[in-house]
Order: sequence, then structure tokens, then C-alpha cells
Amino acid sequence: MKTLDFETYKDKVAGCWTGKNIGGVLGGPFEGKRQMNDVDFYVQDLSKGPPPNDDLDLQIVWLTAVEKFGRGVNSAILGEYWLSYVIPDWVEYGTGKNNMRAGLMPPISGHHDNVYRNSCGCFIRSEIWACLAPGNPGIAAAYAFEDGSVDHSQEGLYGEVFFAALQSTAFVESGPVTLIKSGLSYIPEDSAMARALHEAIRCKEENVPFAEARKRIHNSAPGTFGIQGAKLSDIDRSDKDFALGEPGFDAPENCAFVIAGWLYGDGDFGKSICLANACGEDTDCTCATLGATMGIISGASGIPEKWKAPLNDVIETLCINRTSGIWVPETVTELTDRILRVAPGFLGRERCDILAEGGYKIYCEEGKGLYSFDPYKEYLPGINGGGKGKRPAMADIAARSPYMVSHSFPMFEVLVDYGKSVSFSKSQLREIKVKVINSGLTNQQQWVSLTLYTPSSVIVESERSVTLPLNLVWGAKAEATFVINASEFEGARLEMMLDVSIPGRHTSAGVKMVLMPANATED
Repeated sequence: MKTLDFETYKDKVAGCWTGKNIGGVLGGPFEGKRQMNDVDFYVQDLSKGPPPNDDLDLQIVWLTAVEKFGRGVNSAILGEYWLSYVIPDWVEYGTGKNNMRAGLMPPISGHHDNVYRNSCGCFIRSEIWACLAPGNPGIAAAYAFEDGSVDHSQEGLYGEVFFAALQSTAFVESGPVTLIKSGLSYIPEDSAMARALHEAIRCKEENVPFAEARKRIHNSAPGTFGIQGAKLSDIDRSDKDFALGEPGFDAPENCAFVIAGWLYGDGDFGKSICLANACGEDTDCTCATLGATMGIISGASGIPEKWKAPLNDVIETLCINRTSGIWVPETVTELTDRILRVAPGFLGRERCDILAEGGYKIYCEEGKGLYSFDPYKEYLPGINGGGKGKRPAMADIAARSPYMVSHSFPMFEVLVDYGKSVSFSKSQLREIKVKVINSGLTNQQQWVSLTLYTPSSVIVESERSVTLPLNLVWGAKAEATFVINASEFEGARLEMMLDVSIPGRHTSAGVKMVLMPANATED
């Protein structure tokens, strides 16, 4: 394993947030426009400080959750923080909130009835996980999956997983080819995200002029971010060679614009982020993500002073509810310091030596360890099926059904599989599959008892209560299928409670399951 010394780590974390801030400010004025932007520096008056940067401030909420829950943070916890501290109620942010308020947990909250699940609102949140798991892309990607599931799924989610892995790897590698390959290994090969990213790479390899590369990337996975609210006649007149995509399908091309700006920028920080900005569409997101990535590689010390000086280290927030008592850092320096303080506990002794001379040092992956063939090691057994033994690759986990919800407890993990939707019909029986997975916190054969409690008007056609063997081997599963008849149920949503217990052990769990009437919108 490689090691990352404290001073290098500190400089790279500061570089990440400095670059994030710079890119967000550069791209802000051009957000949401389908046009080629020809600028080489900020266009705002920054004499009174930088404008708010929502791409950065959402991650402060996640840091606050990690400061309390450490490595135990998951999508359920992040979802509660999202509801408590995040102001926006628009598009994917608002849909995720509405779903959680209706009782739908992540990852369902990010997918159900969410037209914008494939948009840009979560790939912009990758940096916090890269900074907390530097040189450990499998860990960073796993937490990015938990994060993105709150309000996105599919292509939107793949974007965050990709960048979290890439940026984590950037703490120990610097070559774009290596970093992009690492990120790609964590997402499905047949995704639109991978297709658009490969198109950006191909354009550079073929020396395609940048304006033509922009068009080719767009047409490989057409988005709509730059034409929202525009008249169709105007779009046809100005962008007749640009395919019309589905509303909300924005993450693939914007993530690929980040990569195109980086590759065509030839390692020059200013040139690269200006090229990302030239692509138009979601420019504050693309420039901020690229600025953060290049800031990790160079460290804050390697970012040109002309880009840093106008912002004066200041962070301005837009999306955080400050009346709720959350602690918001005022500078990049303060944000960096908070991450440095929480990282050792997040990583644990197996990944961080806090007693090393000159400050703690972090143990990082190298070689094959940077790719998604075995991402979890023994770091976090409870998250997304990780733990000892053989595990699925992160790309396979990222492609999981968004209707499979994980609930973690000390003795076991409970997976509730709703199938292809969360709807129920009065005219049809409804199946829900449950798996109870041994977490490894036992050295003897166990039995697990499952009991489903429903409203009185709902009939359980299967056995309502079952007791199943749960082998002592880590990852052993006990599986049951519950069949319900809701023909007499009247209500806006159907709530049920599953009691899970192991006789002879004091840990028990109540898992709430929620179904929506079939006339509700389904995907």
C-alpha cells in the first residue's frame, strides 16, 4: 500500500475545495445556457467577495453528518440530514424530499416519480467522500452511492460514483488516463454515463476540434439542461445539429464535459476549467468538479494565485438552513481543518496511523486496488453488502434495483426488495421479498424470526410469521416472501411493520415498509 503523509493530504484537501470554489464562481453566470462561452477569467465583480456556491455547500451538510456518525453514516441518515438542513425544494432535490416525507426511504426516494433522477445534482457532491477516503476509491464510491441514492438513481448516481472514485484516486495518482479508468471501473459499462465519458476520451485521441467534441459528446447522450425554458423554434434555429434529449437526462454529457475540458486543457488549470465552461449547459457544476479534481492533483499550493486571490479563501452558502443550528465554515481553510479532524475516525486504524511522526499518515490503495474488483476489503462490512469474503464489484452494486432498501443493525442487515415498483393494486396480490443477512457478529448458529404487521383491512396471504435458520458464516442469508391482499384497504399509502429478531439475542429491529396506490406515478 502507498502512504499519504499529513502535509500532502492537507494541501490536497485544501486544493480540492479551493478548486471547487473557483470553478463554481467561474461557471455560475453561464449556467443553463446552450452556447459556447469564450472567457478566460471570472466575469463577476468579486470586490465584495464570491457569490454562493451550492455545489460546495451541500457537502457541508454531509460533513456534519459524518462528524456525528462517522463511518456509520448511510443513506437513511443522510436522508434525514437532507430533510433537516437543505433548503431547495426544486427538481430532484424536491422530489427526493417529497418521497422521503411520504415514507419512501433511499434508494427509492431518489428514483420514484423522479424525472430528474439522471440530472446533475449529486455528481457535484463527490468531493467530500474522496477527501474522507483519499487513495481508497472503493470506500469513496460506496459512500457516494449512499449519498446519491437520497435524490437520484441510475445515470445521475453513476456520475457521483464515478467522480468520487476518480477524485479519491487523484490523491495518489495524477495521470488523467489512470484516474479516468479507475472511475469508469466503478460504474456499469453499458450505461449512458460510460458512453459519454468514452466519447470525450475518443474525441481527444482523434484530435477532434473542441467545438466538434462538444457536439459529439452531447449527441452521444443528449441532455436538456441548456435549453430548459427555451422555445423549440429557438432551439431548432440555434442548435439544429444537437439532438433533443429527455427532460432531466443531464448528468452523462455534463460529466463528459468535465473530462473533455480536462483532457483538452493539457494540465493547465485555468485553460481546463475555461474549456469546461465553454461547453455550456450546467457550467457551475462542470467547472467546479473539474476545479476540485485538478486541485486535488496539484494541491492548493499548485493552483495559480490569480485564480485564488479574488475569492480570498471565502465560502458563501446558499442551500443550507442556517437557522437550524448547523455549523457552516466561513473559509476553505476552516472546511479543510474540519475534514482533517474527522478523517482518522472515518478511516479507522486500519487505514490511518494517527501516531505517525509529523502528523498522521493514511494508507492508500495502489495498482489493482484502485479499481472496482474488490472495493470494500474489511473496511465497512455493513454497507451495500461489503465485508469479508467475495463481494460484488461496485459497478454491479451501482446498477442494483432502486427498489431494494437496505436496513443495517448490529447483528444483521435487512434487505427489503419491492420488485419493480412500490405500487400495489387492489385487484392483485402483492409480493415483497425480505433477506436477513448475517453481519458476522456471531460465532454460533442462529435462528431469525420475521413477523409482518399490517392494517386490519390488509390480509397476509402468506405466513405472517416465520422462523428461519441463519447460519453463523458471514453473509449467510435467511429469505422470506410475504404476500399481501390489499383489496379492502383504503388510504393514501399502505404502511406495514416487519419485526426482525434473533431468539437469545437482545437486538431486534422494526422495519417499516411502505406501498403506494397503483394510480400513483411509477417509473
